[in-house]
Amino acid sequence: MWPGRADALIGQTGWHDDHVEWAFGLVVLVSVAVALAAGARRLGLGEPFVLTIAGVIASYLPFVPEFDIEPELVLLGLLPPLLYTTAIRTSLVDFRPKKTSITLLSVGLVLFTAFAVGAVVYWLLPVPFSAAVAIGAIVAPPDAVAATAVARRVGMPRRIVTLLEGESLFNDATALVTLRTAVAAMAGSVTLWQAGASFIGAAGGGALFGVAAAMILAFLRRRINDPVLDTSVSLLAPWIAYLPAEAVHASGVIAVVTCGLILGHGAPQWQSAASRIAEHTNWRTIAFILESAVFLLIGLQVRHIVEAAWHSDLPHTTLLATCAVVLVTVIVVRPVWVFPATYAAWQIEGRRQGKPKPEWTGPAVVAWAGMRGVVTLAAALLLPADTPELDTLRLLAVVVVGGTLLLQGLSLPWLVRLLRLRGPSRAEDLLQEANLLQQATTAGLKALEENIAPETPPDVVDALRNRVVVRAQSAWELLGRSESQRVTPSGEYRRLRLAMLAAERDTVLRIRDSGLVDQEVLQAVMATLDIEESTIDRVAEADEDDGTPLRVPMPPGACEHLREAPCVRVPDTPEACGECLDEGLVWVHLRMCLECGHVACCDSSPGNHATNHFNNTGHPVMRSVEPGESWRWCYLDELLG
Repeated sequence: MWPGRADALIGQTGWHDDHVEWAFGLVVLVSVAVALAAGARRLGLGEPFVLTIAGVIASYLPFVPEFDIEPELVLLGLLPPLLYTTAIRTSLVDFRPKKTSITLLSVGLVLFTAFAVGAVVYWLLPVPFSAAVAIGAIVAPPDAVAATAVARRVGMPRRIVTLLEGESLFNDATALVTLRTAVAAMAGSVTLWQAGASFIGAAGGGALFGVAAAMILAFLRRRINDPVLDTSVSLLAPWIAYLPAEAVHASGVIAVVTCGLILGHGAPQWQSAASRIAEHTNWRTIAFILESAVFLLIGLQVRHIVEAAWHSDLPHTTLLATCAVVLVTVIVVRPVWVFPATYAAWQIEGRRQGKPKPEWTGPAVVAWAGMRGVVTLAAALLLPADTPELDTLRLLAVVVVGGTLLLQGLSLPWLVRLLRLRGPSRAEDLLQEANLLQQATTAGLKALEENIAPETPPDVVDALRNRVVVRAQSAWELLGRSESQRVTPSGEYRRLRLAMLAAERDTVLRIRDSGLVDQEVLQAVMATLDIEESTIDRVAEADEDDGTPLRVPMPPGACEHLREAPCVRVPDTPEACGECLDEGLVWVHLRMCLECGHVACCDSSPGNHATNHFNNTGHPVMRSVEPGESWRWCYLDELLG
C-alpha cells in the first residue's frame, strides 16, 4: 500500500527522477568541493587552484555529467552573499585611510585593463571594438577569494590584505557596469558621454540603494532581540540591497558592498552579542561552501568552452596566439598601473598624514596578486549570443582565469617569502589583544565603582571585579616566550574547568538517557554548558620566536612617561624575581623598571611584585624582559608603547 501511495504522491507533486538526480548531483558537487578545500587547507595548498584543477580533470571523466552554469545563478545567487560576507568583515576604520588607493585599483585599474585588453583583442580578432572592450571588462577584476586565500596561508602584512579586499569589493561593480555599457554599444550607437553618464549613474545609484537598505535593516535590527530572527534578516540582507538596485539598472554589487560595510560597522550597536556570534558563524560557513563550489564549477566548465572554441572557424594558430597575448597583457598591465598609482595615492593622502614613502615590495605583491575567478567566468556567459567570435571570447576568459590562478596563485607565496614581507605574528596579535582588554577592564572597573549601590552585597562586587581582572590577566599570560614552561593561572583554569565541564556534561547526558527530565529543560542546561565552554580561551601559547623583537609602535597620543622613559640595559638572561625567591613563590613572567632596572614578576604571578614596585616607588614605566619582547607599559596612564 505504501509504495503505491508514495508513487502517487511523487507524481502529484512533480518529483521525478530527473529532480532526484539533480539534487543528488548538487549534493555530490558541494561535498566534493568542501572535501577538496579542506584537504588543500590541511596540505597548505591554494584552495582556488586545487579546486579549479580538480574541476578540469573531472570534466574529462566519462561518468561526470556536464555542468552548465547559468550566469544569473552566479550574479544573483552567488555573488551577493560572497560580497556581503567580505563587506561585513571589512573595517571602515581601515578602509578610510586607503580610499584613494582602493579607488585607483577598483575603478582606475579595471578601466585601464579593460581598454588595454580591448585594444589587443581588437587588433588580433575580427570583432568590433565594443565587443573587444566587453571581454576586457570581463577579465579585468581580480578575485578576492583567490587573493585572500593565499594571504591567509602565507601571512601577508595586513595593510596589503586590506588593500586587496577593498579593491575586490568594488572592482566587480566597475567591471560589470563597463560590460553592460559595452554590450549596449554592441546593440547600437552609444556616445562616450552616454557611457560615462551610465557608469556614474549606476555606481551612484547602487551606493544610494545600499545606504537605504542598510538603514532599513538597522532599524529592524534595533528592535529584534531573537538571534534566530536577526540571523534570518542577515541572510536576506544581500538581496534586499541587490534586487532593488538591479531593478532600476543601478549597480547591485555596489549596493551590496555599501550595505555590508555599514551593517558590519554598526553591528556592535545594533545587534545583541548572541546575534553577532550567530551571524559570524553562519556567514563564514556559507562563504566557505560557496567559494569551494564556485571554483570547482569553474574547472568543470573548461572542457565545454575549450571544445567550442577549438571547433570554431578561427585558425588554431590565431586562437592560441590570442589567448597567450591576452593573458600576458592582463598580467603586465597590473604592475604598470599599480606602481604609479601607489605613489600617487601616497602623494595625495599618505604624505599629508605623515606616512613614509611606500617601499617597492608592497606594490610588487599587490601587482602580482591578480588572480581572476568566478566573476570573470560568469560575466563571460553574459555576452549576447550574436556576439562575433563568442566561443573564442569565452575561451579568453577561461584562459585568463586558469592562467592567473596557475602562474600567480602558485608563485605569490614564494614572492612574499622572497621579499620577506612579514605578516603580524600570533604574539603581536596577543600583545594588542592584551592591551585592548586592559583598557576595557579599566573602563569596566570604573563603571562598577560608579554603579555600586548601598545595598549591593560586597561579595557580588568582589566577584565582578575578580572576573574582569582575571580575563585581562589571562591575555597577558599568553605572552612571554620563556624557555621554562611555567604553569600560568589562566592555563590551569582552562585545564581544570574543561575537565569539570566534561564531567557535568556526562552527568546531564546520563540523566537525559534515564528519561527523568523534560527535553526542554535538558536543552537549556546543555546550552548553558556549551556557551561557557565556547567562552573558555583555548588559544595556544604564542608562536615561536622568529628573531624579531615583539614590540608595538609608539601610539600617536603617547604619554610623556613613555616618550621620556630612560634606556636601561636589559640583561641577556632575565634575572629572577627576588621577592618571589624570598617568599617561596613561582612567577609567571618578568618585568623590569626602566627607572632603576629592578626586575619583578607580573600581575598574573601570585606576588604581583612589579605593580607593588610601582606603588612603592612611583616609577611609571616598566618593560617586558621575556625573550624576544621589547614592549613597554606605563602604569600611570595605562598605555602600551
